[in-house]
Amino acid sequence: MTIDMSQFFQVFFDETEELLAEMEKLLLAIDIASPDEEDLNAIFRAAHSIKGGAGTFGLNDLTEVTHVLESLLDKIRKGEMALSAEHVDAFLMAKDVLKMQLDGHRLQTPVDQEAVADARMMLESLSEGEVPKAAPAASLEMAPRQPSAIIPSDGSARCFRIELPKIAERDVDALFAELGLLGQAARQTAPDGHTIFTLVGGSSRDEIISICSFIVDTDELKILEETPPQQMTAAELKAAQEEAQGYGFFDPIEPGEAQTDQQRAAAKAAQEAAQGYGFFEGFEPPVRKESQETEANAAASAAAAVLQQEAASAALVDKKAAAKRETDKANHNAETSSIRVGIEKVDQLINLVGELVITQAMIEQRTSTLDPMLHEKLLNSVSQLTRNTRDLQEAVMSIRMMPMDYVFSRFPRMVRDLASKLGKRIEFVTHGAATELDKGLIERIVDPLTHLVRNSIDHGIEMPEVRKAAGKSERGRLSLSAGHQGGNIVIEVTDDGGGLNRDKILAKARSQGLPVADTMTDADVWQLIFAPGFSTADAVTDVSGRGVGMDVVKRNITAMGGVVDIRSAKGFGTTISISLPLTLAILDGMSIKAGEEIYILPLGYVVESLQPEPADVKEISGQGRVVKVRGEYLPLIPLYQMFGIEPRFSDPSQGIVVILESEGRKAALFVDELVGQQQVVVKNLESNYRKVAGISGATILGDGGVSLIIDVAALLRSSRQLADESIFS
Repeated sequence: MTIDMSQFFQVFFDETEELLAEMEKLLLAIDIASPDEEDLNAIFRAAHSIKGGAGTFGLNDLTEVTHVLESLLDKIRKGEMALSAEHVDAFLMAKDVLKMQLDGHRLQTPVDQEAVADARMMLESLSEGEVPKAAPAASLEMAPRQPSAIIPSDGSARCFRIELPKIAERDVDALFAELGLLGQAARQTAPDGHTIFTLVGGSSRDEIISICSFIVDTDELKILEETPPQQMTAAELKAAQEEAQGYGFFDPIEPGEAQTDQQRAAAKAAQEAAQGYGFFEGFEPPVRKESQETEANAAASAAAAVLQQEAASAALVDKKAAAKRETDKANHNAETSSIRVGIEKVDQLINLVGELVITQAMIEQRTSTLDPMLHEKLLNSVSQLTRNTRDLQEAVMSIRMMPMDYVFSRFPRMVRDLASKLGKRIEFVTHGAATELDKGLIERIVDPLTHLVRNSIDHGIEMPEVRKAAGKSERGRLSLSAGHQGGNIVIEVTDDGGGLNRDKILAKARSQGLPVADTMTDADVWQLIFAPGFSTADAVTDVSGRGVGMDVVKRNITAMGGVVDIRSAKGFGTTISISLPLTLAILDGMSIKAGEEIYILPLGYVVESLQPEPADVKEISGQGRVVKVRGEYLPLIPLYQMFGIEPRFSDPSQGIVVILESEGRKAALFVDELVGQQQVVVKNLESNYRKVAGISGATILGDGGVSLIIDVAALLRSSRQLADESIFS
């Protein structure tokens, strides 16, 4: 039976990307001095899973890199090698290479083969050059050479794989004879002509180097220590020799030697196993066919891993088997707890639920005029329909919601790399990573946040010596936070750097012909950096310049219905705040009436509603009116004035005042009456008509009419009464 594996490629791509992201997250958080054993095991499992999946789908370029990565990780997690900063850097480089290769297969993007070769070379050199952590310095001096090839039975036997450069055959023979005095030796000629020795005995690496140095340049010599078996017979020695070459399912073939039928059958079995574990026929990957040599190398690597497990002790095998069972169990649970669904299906479901909510509102309005005594059963059924519709829309809305950690998790690596590049020391922290936002907004907020973070690192946080001279800690602090405020989500990028320079910004604005004045408030001055092409950077860098592209940042956020605000204090740092509406398809709203028009207030902004006493309403010269609520004076915003409506009441004491709160500020909205509270389906007004100031969208009411949804945050910001902070005292 032939199974078409191409249908599973997208699943493999998605899972591999998740594994790479998890690997990077663990590497950035790991304590190099005292790494957590479980973290090391988790990183190893991620690399092992990627290698297995890539081998299954015939993506041999990924298999080759992950095989080298996995080998080095295995040594570190077993305590044979101490983790270092160089290891973490190499693992992060390997992660980037694997991501590039993955994108090459999935998106047909180019792959930098030099970067791939550099990553492999770095991993291999680290694997060969480190001294095992568990071996003290005294243990490197082993017993002197013995004329017999006997492996010590006390567990001190060591197995080395020695790769020689191309040298004369007589020199190879001489070295083989000399190394044979150190233990059991075997030799093999690689396909490229290089000679490889396998040596098992009680000798050390230094002893091998001292012998080889008489004939070859030790800089060209590659010596890799492998885990030896407890005892090694001639047959086992041959297996170790084949393992060093990457074979195992078939006998090694000398160059030019003809294959027997048995060898060809074994080679075919190995290839099928690498591609599909023998349960179905082989298949070609969907993109970029690898050369025959690369496929052979991948199959050889897979076979070597199998033989290495067979050569290990029984206790180690049992331990790995138990670990594999736990991993399989965890993977099974993970697979059965979620399902991958196309985003277009989710959008279709949300639209249908939105139409259902409108229909439910129409039914509820039609039945509101019926006699409850005569139509009790019908009204009870409508009430049940309302409750079920609400539960359904909440469940559907949650499908599109994603935690901000999806965005925040991208920045630790970027902060680490940029800080290292610029010679700065930065502590990166996040708050509110569990705060949820609509998936559509999350994907669009990544680029603006990336620009703001890069600005803070490059021109916000000072160099360590500058910070020290200013009495600060040499390590700067950069934080990302997210939280809900009313019906909005507020995302803040905060640094404890030097802050914005007011005089420098004003001088630059004047030179560009912008209308400025020395009496401008700080908030107005900070907004100048959003002017197109505005920058106060003394020099342009390849990282960023505070102000460069900030107009693009503001334009992108404004397009999402959001607002950017800046708070800065010279010498203490800067906070850039982004406020975005939770643009869900359905929201809870309060219906209000001004004149003959009905508007919707998002319920998340509403604090309370009341009818004020005439004595509580005061007139402030040049500032409009305020209303006293529990000892606090709040600016009064007449809705009819904002939208040019003929009201029923012009005296607040005759109408209703709705107390609203947004971005930490309160105001009182004066309306004629409250109509009620209901769920509304948000329709985009800008795409169907045009953008209207103070309006965030529209909805269809139960009677079929259209009602506008008030943008409370914009309404409060545009109100001239709010410009004077004194009215809050």
